[in-house]
Amino acid sequence: MLETRQKSSNCTPEPSGFSIAPGRTLRLRWLGSRVAYRDAHALQRALWAAGPGADDWLLLLEHPHVYTAGIRAKAEHMLVDPASVGAELLWVDRGGDITYHGPGQLVGYPVITVPSGPGATPGYVHEIEEVMIASLAEVGLADVGRLEGYPGVWVEPGSPRPRKICAIGARHSRRRTMHGFALNVNPDLSMFERIVPCGIADKTVTSLAAEGIAASVQEVTDAVFEVVGVRWGRGRPVERHDVAARASSSPVELAPAGAAGDAGLARLEERRTKPVELVPLGTRKPVWMRANAHMGPEYRSLHKTVRGLGLVTVCQEAGCPNIFECWADGTATFMINGERCTRACGFCQVSTAKPLPPSPDEPERVADAVARLGLAHAVITCVARDDLADGGASGFAATIDAVRRRSPGTAIEVLVSDCKGDPTSLAVIFERRPDILNHNVETVPRLQRLVRPSASYARSLAVLARAVDARLVAKSGLMVGLGETEDEVLGVLADLHGIGVSIVTIGQYLRPTAAHLPVARWWAPGEFDRLAEGGRALGIPQVVASPLTRSSYHARQAAAGTAAAGAGTARTGAGAARTGAGGVAAGGAA
Repeated sequence: MLETRQKSSNCTPEPSGFSIAPGRTLRLRWLGSRVAYRDAHALQRALWAAGPGADDWLLLLEHPHVYTAGIRAKAEHMLVDPASVGAELLWVDRGGDITYHGPGQLVGYPVITVPSGPGATPGYVHEIEEVMIASLAEVGLADVGRLEGYPGVWVEPGSPRPRKICAIGARHSRRRTMHGFALNVNPDLSMFERIVPCGIADKTVTSLAAEGIAASVQEVTDAVFEVVGVRWGRGRPVERHDVAARASSSPVELAPAGAAGDAGLARLEERRTKPVELVPLGTRKPVWMRANAHMGPEYRSLHKTVRGLGLVTVCQEAGCPNIFECWADGTATFMINGERCTRACGFCQVSTAKPLPPSPDEPERVADAVARLGLAHAVITCVARDDLADGGASGFAATIDAVRRRSPGTAIEVLVSDCKGDPTSLAVIFERRPDILNHNVETVPRLQRLVRPSASYARSLAVLARAVDARLVAKSGLMVGLGETEDEVLGVLADLHGIGVSIVTIGQYLRPTAAHLPVARWWAPGEFDRLAEGGRALGIPQVVASPLTRSSYHARQAAAGTAAAGAGTARTGAGAARTGAGGVAAGGAA
């Protein structure tokens, strides 16, 4: 939990007419730099759809270069072609005109429950201004305040030359908020010269750096979280989790480059920080981590089918310890789009050699295997194919079509890559209506850059949020044993529940080779039970957690349990409502 001590009287008063109902948890998240605007928007929509009875959130992040235009924006206020300065222009459902987001700017998205009725939206905008004024005071900029008639926060508002340092663009609908604020820490201010910022032609934009305050984005983030924790955290739990600002923020200590058996870790050496107790390579596993090998007739039959059809299974490629149990149960996870991955995650032993073109007959071979084996529940996954324009989405679509044609009664679960976050590519998969849409977050936010440097925690949450919005049953999973804490895992479970995920798997990380990340510790069976109980207490319908659990472990049983509980349909109404939801938008940018 975040310590919410009061550091300054700047964050004490609560403005009249504005309050946040206590009792729900306030969850603070630093999601990192270069978070695509579309991903942040999808995540906000999912958290908003949970309704006023849900937890409250503040998402802080940086965007790549992007211009956004609110519902009252004028196209002529975009003075150049955005592409000419390496940006894009997006029309969004907030108040205000055109503004800029980019590196060096701290963007905040509160998704919180606020009062309804007359004055609610002005009261909320006023509160965001108060939070920003107090946060700026915390980092040493005191002469800031409001400028009558202009939402946002201004430097020297009473002078002949007021300068806007923080833009605010809010949306308030059904007592839940979206969008928020954009605070200039040290961005490239020339990007504002390409627009009429917030539609205000006669006033300038500034930043902390331009005002002589040498604060980093991370320092300002800490200040904002401190102020928000005090102002909004009264009478309820407050917790914070951060995506590492740099890859070196992991607590996992790697062996020195060149150490016996660990030469392959030299490329990860710069990511280490303080040492933690590690499990040396070759250490005998605890008894609960030992899987029995049962090569009975079912196992041999599936092995023969897979080999005969020239298929690849993740069970074999990833060295899954449950292969004997699952194959004996007639369950296998087929891996499509080849067997070579374009990413080099620190935990995975799938080949990263240059990928070959996708095999055009692969979908039919998978469908043939499913039909021969008579599978009631087929799981299909893939390698990441960042070399393909659609990230491999068309391979999923073709395989789902082929399996449905050959085995119409088979339930289909897909474990997808993020397709680089492209909504169009993801929609190709979603439109095939798989019975379960799985995408793994893999680890806690703090360890994301260490464990999967080519992925993004925010992007993964956005993939799942889009799946829920498409009314699919969403599933995700993560590993433990890489240096995370129990509170961090529970924070991930809260994030997944917040966006509507129905099934979560949690298992112990096993180091495939000396060239992969080391195991920090073994989690005991009782600890997995506690994680499962914590996830269910949050409201996740199905949490499968045990030392040997993997993404597809007991997939059929988890899917059946979810269907029996009616999960995946609870947000149907919310999803439909938010498509055309009315609301009140105000402010100037975010």
